[in-house]
Amino acid sequence: MAWNQPGNGNNNDRDPWKNQGGRDQGPPDLDEAVKNLLGKLGFGGKGKKGGGKSSGGGFPGKSVGIIAVLLVVVWFIAGFYTVKEAERGVVLRFGNFYNLVESGLHWRPIFVDSVETVDVSNIRQFQSEGFMLTQDENVVHVELDVQYRVINPRDYLFAVEDADRSLAQATDSALRYVVGHTTMDEVLTVGRENVRANTLELLENITAPYQLGIQIVDINLLPARPPEAVKDAFDDAIAAQEDQQRFIREAEAYAREREPTARGQVRRILQEAQAYREQQILKAQGEIARFNELLPQYQAAPRVTRERLYIETVEKIYSETAKVMLDVEGSNNMMYLPLDKILEKQRRSMSTSGMEAADGQSQNSTSNSGQNSTQGTTTNSTGRTSDRYNGGRG
Repeated sequence: MAWNQPGNGNNNDRDPWKNQGGRDQGPPDLDEAVKNLLGKLGFGGKGKKGGGKSSGGGFPGKSVGIIAVLLVVVWFIAGFYTVKEAERGVVLRFGNFYNLVESGLHWRPIFVDSVETVDVSNIRQFQSEGFMLTQDENVVHVELDVQYRVINPRDYLFAVEDADRSLAQATDSALRYVVGHTTMDEVLTVGRENVRANTLELLENITAPYQLGIQIVDINLLPARPPEAVKDAFDDAIAAQEDQQRFIREAEAYAREREPTARGQVRRILQEAQAYREQQILKAQGEIARFNELLPQYQAAPRVTRERLYIETVEKIYSETAKVMLDVEGSNNMMYLPLDKILEKQRRSMSTSGMEAADGQSQNSTSNSGQNSTQGTTTNSTGRTSDRYNGGRG
């Protein structure tokens, strides 16, 4: 049954907000409730009964102390701050430099000190690029990559207005100066390393008086390129220079390969010449010794010695030739046996016939020719020599 249903309880609606029990009870007053709460806390509200002094709108001393303590606690807690591992903190007291702090948890008085953190561990980088005029009055597009890091946070923040911008301007100035004193071919090809080293040295000299608090780690000169209008011509020129360097390296490699061989041949020829010289000296000394031994015999029997020397010489000559000549006594005809032709014919027959038959024929022909040559030689040299020798002695 609803509260306000008619006829309920002596025709009285049972509305909770109406007067019940003889008292007029309405909804609670929010303003009154707030005033009561403030009065209990001592921040004003209703005055105390029987008191001659009212606290409405005032702040007692105890409340002010509590508020002050809370503010001090909040101020103290808010003073804690953390500096990251890769950073260093620069403490400013009333705007002036006061101290440097390391990484970790620190505390500062709020409204007195302020802290600015600077990254001193990570490497920073930027690029400087543009079209620049070379020494030979050509235009090239050059790009330079600079890597640096902060080593002094105080100088980095307060030595100049903007350290990063100052470093970029100094880099651009140094690069343009070096490129302006270098030819275009050197910038594009073989002189790139010199340009990089000279730019780094000049940049360090420029930034040193400003005390930027920055250390330049390295600079990298990216491949330069000519303007697009003449790019094809310069590509051909660079290709020709690369071919030239390649040919030079190939020639040097060939020279390094051939030089040891030539030196070895020179040493071999010198050794052979030295051996031949010693051989000829020893041979001459042997001939001298032989002549000294033969001289007494020649003085004792000149005719016999001459004939013996002649026969030995002829025998030596005939032993080294494949031709045999037979002299028939009492006749002007001389027989000639072409042993070299015979041997060549036998070799040809050996190549066409079987191995066994060829071996047999070779042995027979060799034995026959050997007997004939031995007989002819003996007849020519031994028999006649003995007769001639005996006749000479007789």
